[in-house]
Amino acid sequence: MSRTSARSRDAGAVDRRALMPTYADPPVTFARGAGSRLYDTAGRPYLDFISGIAVTSLGHSHPVVAEAVAAQARTLSHVSNLYGNTLGPQVAATLDRLVGGGSDRAGGQVFFANSGAEANECALKLARRWAGPDRFEVVAAWGSFHGRTLATLAATGQPTKHAPFLPLPEGFTHVPYDDLPALEEALGTGRVAAVILEPILGEGGVVVPAPDYLAGVRALCTEHRALLILDEIQTGLGRTGHWFAFQAAHVEPDVVTTAKALGNGMPVGACWARSDVAAAFVPGDHGSTFGGQPLAMAAARATLEVMEREDVCARAVRAGERLTAGLTGLPLVRGVRGAGLLLAAELDGPVAAALAAGALSRGLLVNAVRPDAVRIAPSLLVTDDEIDEALAVLAGVLATVPTEPPAAIEPGLPSRGGAPSVTEVAP
Repeated sequence: MSRTSARSRDAGAVDRRALMPTYADPPVTFARGAGSRLYDTAGRPYLDFISGIAVTSLGHSHPVVAEAVAAQARTLSHVSNLYGNTLGPQVAATLDRLVGGGSDRAGGQVFFANSGAEANECALKLARRWAGPDRFEVVAAWGSFHGRTLATLAATGQPTKHAPFLPLPEGFTHVPYDDLPALEEALGTGRVAAVILEPILGEGGVVVPAPDYLAGVRALCTEHRALLILDEIQTGLGRTGHWFAFQAAHVEPDVVTTAKALGNGMPVGACWARSDVAAAFVPGDHGSTFGGQPLAMAAARATLEVMEREDVCARAVRAGERLTAGLTGLPLVRGVRGAGLLLAAELDGPVAAALAAGALSRGLLVNAVRPDAVRIAPSLLVTDDEIDEALAVLAGVLATVPTEPPAAIEPGLPSRGGAPSVTEVAP
């Protein structure tokens, strides 16, 4: 029997047999998008409140980004990194300024890749190059997600994702998230090159640490001569109400990675590092065939220009407050966590999958990031009317969702006792 489900065939009659089975059969197939709307192959509209998991932060098919990509495709798409292009240095300078808060350059340097995993690979290699062969360990957090390449999977704190691919590369240690004593103990080996953390756990369930956590991590990294790598793949570029989420904690990282929103859908990632750390790399240490190519850089330059012009950080704060207030009053919602427009509605029981499926049937996209939480990450240009429309759909679905007692063990939630013990829902 074909892997393609009847639901998928009905949604668009797309034959998926030539695709590797790395993803579940999709419940719907989309053909086009505009702003916060997606349209399936039958022309049915959907309100997108997940944005390709925080990717299309300016909405779908933003005209400025689309025109920039089209114009660049007609001009120059690729030359390889044997040669230079004019766009890469411009985008790097803008990212350096945004890492610095938006006004002044931070004084760092950037490597361009094609994805968040590749940006994190760069960060991990840079940390080992900087620290030398005797300090090769990297400390990460349980519940984290840093990518699916072998090294970034080893850094990811989700054992169920590790299991099929063991043995993984050596040198990675995990500690509970938001637990400074555990981190201090892990750093005590004298072999740690870096600590890699998400300022807010994304795939781990939109988990926000204590307000003083990142500052404490920074102090410990400084004390133990370890780099602080902050994975801002999902949280970066205005999503949480700051250009980067670490800025809310007033810390200075050594390395920052970003991707997702950087090209508004064009595959592009970046690894920023302090200039003295970046200097550990020499020509030939790292590279990427497509990284920093003109086509991707045109998308990134246009995306960042629109983000600054639209003041997306302030928009994320305002829209996030409206969305949080609306979610808080819904049935079965016992709380809302997150920042800006990266939010999770905490549900009264393991009903997230039912809520996401019901919302989809009514034309709204949200994501069951954990059994008892749905992730909500609309465009940073989302309107008040669109927020109110989404809240109305969620209210209608929640009024019909059957409730179950909360599970004794909450899958995927980082525990202070150590590793998550059961499979998480995150994709």
